[in-house]
Amino acid sequence: MSRHGLAALLCATSIFLGACASNGGSNNPKDPYENLNRNVYAVNDVVDRATFKPLAKGYTKVVPRFARTGVSNFFDNLVTPRSAVNNFLQGKPSAGGEDIMRFIINSTVGIGGLIDFASAAGMPEHRETFRETFAVWGIPDGPFVMLPFLGPHTVSDVFALPLDIWADPWRHYDESSVKDKLWLLRLVDIRARLLAADGLLEDSEDPYVALREAYLQNREFRIYDGDPPASQEDEDLFDEFFNED
Repeated sequence: MSRHGLAALLCATSIFLGACASNGGSNNPKDPYENLNRNVYAVNDVVDRATFKPLAKGYTKVVPRFARTGVSNFFDNLVTPRSAVNNFLQGKPSAGGEDIMRFIINSTVGIGGLIDFASAAGMPEHRETFRETFAVWGIPDGPFVMLPFLGPHTVSDVFALPLDIWADPWRHYDESSVKDKLWLLRLVDIRARLLAADGLLEDSEDPYVALREAYLQNREFRIYDGDPPASQEDEDLFDEFFNED
C-alpha cells in the first residue's frame, strides 16, 4: 500500500469512527454502534458477492490445490518477520526466534516460501500482529466496528492497522506492475481461504452476529495463544453444573 493509500485508509477510518460517535443503536456493550456496523456489513457483502467471492471461487476451481497451497505459503512467509517482531514485543523471545528460523528456512530451502519446510521440521507458525501486541500491552479493545472493505475490527485494532500495513515487507516492494498483480492475487488467496466459512454464515439466523462473535472469539483466542481465560459466564455454568446442593 502506498503512502497515499495509507493516508486514505486513515482518513476513511476517521470518518467512520466519527460517524460511530453520532450513531446509537445497540444495547450490546461490545457493539454500541450496531446499526451503523450492520449497514457497513451489508455494503461489504454486496461488494464481496460482486467481486472477490466469484474470483475466489474461480481461483479454487481453476488452480490446483498444490499451487494454491504454494501461493498461501509464499504470502504467509512474507509476514513472518512482522510476527517475529511482535513476539519479541510481547515478551516471547522463544517464539520470536522460532519465527526468524522459519523465515530463513522457508525463504531458502522452501524456495522463497512456496514450501513450508519449517512446519515439517517442527517449527509451528505463530503469526502475531500489532493487534495482538496492543492487547497484550493492556490497550483497551474498544467497541466492535465494521470497516468499509476491511471488515470486522475493534477500535484498538484500527489503530494497530497502520503499523501492521507498514510492517508488511510487500508494501516496500517498488516494482508497481508486479506489486499490483500480486496484491490482487494475495486478496484472492485470502478470500479463497474464507470460502469454507461462508456456509456457516449463510446458515446462521443472523450472519452479522455470527461474523461478529466469530471474529471476537478468534481474536481472544489469538491474544491468549489458544488458551483464553474462562469468562464469568463459563465459570458460573461450571459451578452450577457441579453444584451438589
